[in-house]
Amino acid sequence: MVKQERALRTREALIESAATVFDRDGFSVASLAAISSLAGVSNGALHFHFSSKAGVADAVEQAASERLELLVGVHGEAVGNALQMLVDTSHRLARELGEDVVLRAGFELSRDQVRQGGRDLYRQWHAWVEEALKRAEGEGALNGIAPEQVASSVVAATTGFEVLGARDPEWLSRRTVTRFWQLLLPQLATPPVLGSLVAAGGPSGDHARRTRDDGPAAQAGGEDD
Repeated sequence: MVKQERALRTREALIESAATVFDRDGFSVASLAAISSLAGVSNGALHFHFSSKAGVADAVEQAASERLELLVGVHGEAVGNALQMLVDTSHRLARELGEDVVLRAGFELSRDQVRQGGRDLYRQWHAWVEEALKRAEGEGALNGIAPEQVASSVVAATTGFEVLGARDPEWLSRRTVTRFWQLLLPQLATPPVLGSLVAAGGPSGDHARRTRDDGPAAQAGGEDD
């Protein structure tokens, strides 16, 4: 049991280290020696868990996929309004992409043209966004717009923030995501629903509470500070 726990900790350390190296250097440049060194283990220990760099990358993508699944699952259960759920989840995704190197590296690996196979986090995120919008359509919240069309726009914007955020963290900020929703929600939501939506994200957080108190215009269409 002790050996199994130690092996599990080593594997997790290698995944975290690999994510850091992939995020910093890119898959093509990253080396197994750099990954094992950062994890504080020998190359032999790394090869005990993974046979190749591609195998390490697959493990990072799998771990990132599980974190993305947890992220969308939490919000899927947390709120009843599907559009607000989508807004809240996009804010959380942006925040986690800024803070969680495994999640960030997973998205980076998914778009790496050198690699073949592995998980596709973009497709996973797109499928969830489209399902959330279909749920919103079923609630009568969409203003005559097809969920499939909106899903492509939402995914393009949110994953674009992820790419740009690698150079400038402001792209993953609450301000940036809020302004995106302030532009989109008035076109997307029916008037009765629009007044209840908070572009700055859900019921938690001082800014969200202040935005709700300012009234419907500030909620979906006002300027974020």
